[in-house]
Amino acid sequence: MGLLTFSLNLTLDGCVDHEEGIADDETHAFFTRLMDEGGAILWGRVTYEMMESAWPAVARGDVDAPPAIREWAAKLEAKPKYVVSSTRTEFPWTNSHHVTGDLREGVQKLKDATPAGVLLGSGKLATELDRLDLIDEYKMLVHPRIAGHGPTLYQGGLPATRRLKLVSAEPLSNGVMAMHYRRAR
Repeated sequence: MGLLTFSLNLTLDGCVDHEEGIADDETHAFFTRLMDEGGAILWGRVTYEMMESAWPAVARGDVDAPPAIREWAAKLEAKPKYVVSSTRTEFPWTNSHHVTGDLREGVQKLKDATPAGVLLGSGKLATELDRLDLIDEYKMLVHPRIAGHGPTLYQGGLPATRRLKLVSAEPLSNGVMAMHYRRAR
């Protein structure tokens, strides 16, 4: 069984607005490494649609992009992508699959079938999966910014505090901190 790893960009005040982070070669390289380490990606519909609207064109070469960003897009194109959605059933982007049925069962089945692990990249979906005790570890990029607005991480709340164990903390040259935590069970 693979681990379910939640990974996202967030500001110091917990804002997860994708426009608030530092989107440079170093942060893209970080997420490219995470993608290389995992066997699949898991998103909610909103995140899937945001990614689907931008990255296939970069992977095809239709959009000018630096090498690190083009590498990210090409690897994203090839990676199996799983989507949780109750409102959409068709996911035409290459290697995209719909997670259907009971959320706990569907995600547990995905974890069981993916020994290299599953990378979760959707904030709202993470809240639901954390409520179901399905997230094993957290690899966050904490950006040196205070956004002063939302959306924020775990905005919907959790039934109890999650205790975590620090695995590593690595500063990037752009001021971002790469934080790796595991659930303390």
